Amino acid sequence: MVFSNLLFIYLFLPLNLFFYFAAKNIEAKNRVLLVFSLIFYAWGEPIYVFLLVGMALADYIFALRIEKSRGTKKSKLWLVLAVVVSIGLIGVFKYGTFICENTNALFGKPSTIPQIALPIGISFYTFQLLSYVVDVYRGEVEAQPRFSRVLLYASLFHQCIAGPIVRYKDVSEEIACRQSNVVEIGKGINRFAVGLAKKALLANVCGSICDTLLLPDSVMANQAVLSDNLQTVASRPALALWLGMAFYMFQIYLDFSAYSDMAIGMGRMIGFHYKENFDYPYISKTVGEFWRRWHMSLGSFFRDYVYIPLGGNRKGMGRTIFNMFVVWALTGLWHGASWNFVIWGLYFFVFLVLEKLFLADALKKLPKAISHIYLITVVYFGWILFKFKSVPIGLTVFKGMFGLNGNGFTNYETTAIFKNYIFFFIVCIIASTPFVKNIGTMLSKNADNEIRVANFQGVIQIITPVVLLLLSTLALVGDSYNPFLYFQF
Repeated sequence: MVFSNLLFIYLFLPLNLFFYFAAKNIEAKNRVLLVFSLIFYAWGEPIYVFLLVGMALADYIFALRIEKSRGTKKSKLWLVLAVVVSIGLIGVFKYGTFICENTNALFGKPSTIPQIALPIGISFYTFQLLSYVVDVYRGEVEAQPRFSRVLLYASLFHQCIAGPIVRYKDVSEEIACRQSNVVEIGKGINRFAVGLAKKALLANVCGSICDTLLLPDSVMANQAVLSDNLQTVASRPALALWLGMAFYMFQIYLDFSAYSDMAIGMGRMIGFHYKENFDYPYISKTVGEFWRRWHMSLGSFFRDYVYIPLGGNRKGMGRTIFNMFVVWALTGLWHGASWNFVIWGLYFFVFLVLEKLFLADALKKLPKAISHIYLITVVYFGWILFKFKSVPIGLTVFKGMFGLNGNGFTNYETTAIFKNYIFFFIVCIIASTPFVKNIGTMLSKNADNEIRVANFQGVIQIITPVVLLLLSTLALVGDSYNPFLYFQF
């Protein structure tokens, strides 16, 4: 089940909110959330709900053992066991097939390669549980004595499937005691409606256009027709490839940030305050700034639990670069068990090192427009590495952009798509900037001094979510194209 599913919007979520607000105390409310969260997770993959519960139980026990043996060597032993179990399970389920395939290729000894289905959201809830255990070991939070609360933290349907990655220390108090009021509920509904519209009205359209100009992911995933796919992509005109990747660039941002918007909105409706996960990354001027704005919960996880424990930048430039290499190799692997993701992570590692060693001062001196073009160019070509799991297809797309496949510049279909969607493309650009947010901020400031502005703003806040919900519903009715890209991670 996805948030942009009409069944979720008009049945699951209303039922959840009805029973939640009907519950008399926080314990009853938590039970309602836990039941609905487990139903939500089990909706598509019933068997893997046991994996989620099992991992939560294991880390719950490890955290209790760590706290009980605090100050002794056993405490560190329990931490190591927690890391081994968590990483071991995600290694089997997410990377088992990948490891077997590469082992066979490396040693030339064919063996049966297990085809293991990837549990939805395993990367997200594994990292959340790991952060909980590590924080208990560090003494930043106390071990939770109630398993139900640890399980709720790991399985909360708002963000269990695709983030943001929530630290236990950020929500522990709200799990135990939280309140919601009309103002907070209204803000949550507005945020959810904005995310839904971003997904249904923008991201889905971007994805559909991208598939038309390039190839659908379902087709590219079929290795049996790789040669046919290579021929198809090689014959695409250069403009189709440039446009296709441009729409993918918007799709992946609008899709993922929409999920985070809806998760944050639903949390706010009931008193949870999840941290922001995106801060308009496409307005950045350096790669470092981009990654401080993109998927911020993942970046902060690797910073606090990998980069800093490895020594960060405290042990000389050589060690700093090595630590960055580890972080970005892991960042690539986190996104998927495929070499293209590793290459994608290391691609950004190279630019981050170049900025750290040589480009930082030069980029500051450049006009903002030039440094912004630099960043967009780096990110744009990075998405080619990210999108195509088949490296030969990605290379063919790159060559075709410059006419190196013997392909022409454009054709009738590509030109028609360009003309028909030019204004939609501009809307996507605006949606990727804080333009609309800044207008709202300006109105809020003026509302303090002018009653008419305050009244206008109040009307807008009431009408906007209703209009967005209606438009999103119309877009989703009968539309079978409704993927969430980050479900695969």
